[in-house]
Order: sequence, then C-alpha cells, then structure tokens
Amino acid sequence: MEILGYLAAALIGISLGLIGGGGSILTVPVMVYLFGLNPLLATSYSLFIVGSTSLIGAVNNYRNGLVNTKAVFFFGSASIVTVFITRKFIVPVIPENIAVINGFTITWSFLTMALFGILMLLASVSMIRDSKSSAPEKECPECIKFFKLLGYGITIGVVTGLLGAGGGFLLIPVLIYLIKLPVKKAIGTSLMIIALNSLIGFTGDLGHILIDWTFLLKITMIAITGIIIGGSINNKVSSDKLKKGFGWFVLVMGIYIILKEVIR
Repeated sequence: MEILGYLAAALIGISLGLIGGGGSILTVPVMVYLFGLNPLLATSYSLFIVGSTSLIGAVNNYRNGLVNTKAVFFFGSASIVTVFITRKFIVPVIPENIAVINGFTITWSFLTMALFGILMLLASVSMIRDSKSSAPEKECPECIKFFKLLGYGITIGVVTGLLGAGGGFLLIPVLIYLIKLPVKKAIGTSLMIIALNSLIGFTGDLGHILIDWTFLLKITMIAITGIIIGGSINNKVSSDKLKKGFGWFVLVMGIYIILKEVIR
C-alpha cells in the first residue's frame, strides 16, 4: 500500500503542474486509505503537501508572467483569513462523535470522508466539463473587484480549512468565468492562491496536532518532483484531455469513497 501511496503522491504533483488543480483532491484519500492516517491528521498533512507543491508551481508560473497578483490579493485576503480561523479555532473543538441517528453514530472522521467523496464528485464534473470552450483570450482588469470575490474567497477558505483540499477545481472556473482570466493565467493564479491558503491553514494546526516531519517531508518532496515534471510537459501534451481523463478517475474514486464510508 505504501508504494501505491508514493506513486499517488507523484500523481498529485503531476496533475497540479498540468492542470492547476485536481490532484490535491486525492491527497486526503491517499493519506487515509494508503498510509492509514486518521482523517483529521490527513487533512493537516494535505495542507502542507498541497501548499508546498503548489508554491513551487506558482513561483514558476509567476516567473513566466502567468500569475495575476491582484486576483491573488483580493481572493486570497478573504480565503486566507477564513482557512486560518477554521483550522486554528473551529476544527480543534469539533467532537469526534457528532450525532447518533437510528443507532448509527456519525463521527467527524466519517463525515470528513463522506464530504470528501461528495467534493470529489463535484470536482470531477468541473474537470470533465470543457472549460476552454468559452474561456477568454485576454484579461479583463476591471472585472477583478474585491467584494465580487469576497464570498468565493470565504467559501474556498472553509472548504480548505475543513477538508484540507486546495480547491483548485472551484478556483479555476471562478478565475476564468467570473474575472475573465485566460486558462493558463487562471492555472498559475490558482496555484498561488492554493499555496497561500494551504500553508497558512497548516500553521493553524501547529500546537494542536503531532506532526511526523520525516514522513511529511518525504511525501512532499515526491509531490514537488511530480509538479516539476507536470510543469515541464505542460506545453507538450493536451492538458484539456488529461484533465477530462483525470476527472473520470476522480469521479470513480469519489463514488468508491462514499460507498466505502456508508456501507461499513
């Protein structure tokens, strides 16, 4: 199982490098099902792995002029505060046993993975759908307004904080359709926002969770290698076709996780 986990860690990085998102949605399931971590610890590790990996990709995109810093500031200022508050103050006080319905105990671990399965289904639809068909070719600076992005930033912050997912599948459609960024710039901007959200969210866990730094850094380095590989072949392959194929894979995995958690 561990070998599959290491391969999956590389896949997470490659997908982030190729399509700017999607791979992070696999991090928590990989930590839980392949490495045997509990969901709370898995979400914490996911924040560090996804944040560090996305930062490498974001820096490369920034050097190539593919990051809209205004969008990062407006979007990130709302989501960063939200994700930190969620990890620092909300997650630590959530009880493990939340409710009992007809003799079935709903635990926080169960709810985390069930929500993750649903999130994966939503992500798969976003990835399978053709995002390039109506994507703008030029930027629209006047479309980037703080209050226009405030609600979306808070939503991304809550999702990232509770589930440890970067939210690239939510970010990219917003960046493309709401503020009219071209696809490649939307990918670079998404990676920068994901990096900031995830890493700052992880700092909220420090002091609450015992971290195995040797294991965490090992997985992170594998994922970073993956994003470097993904970024290097980004212009040599059809990222849209890869995105759709990966979307179908995420769809199957999402269904599997929901069935595994419900039928147990």
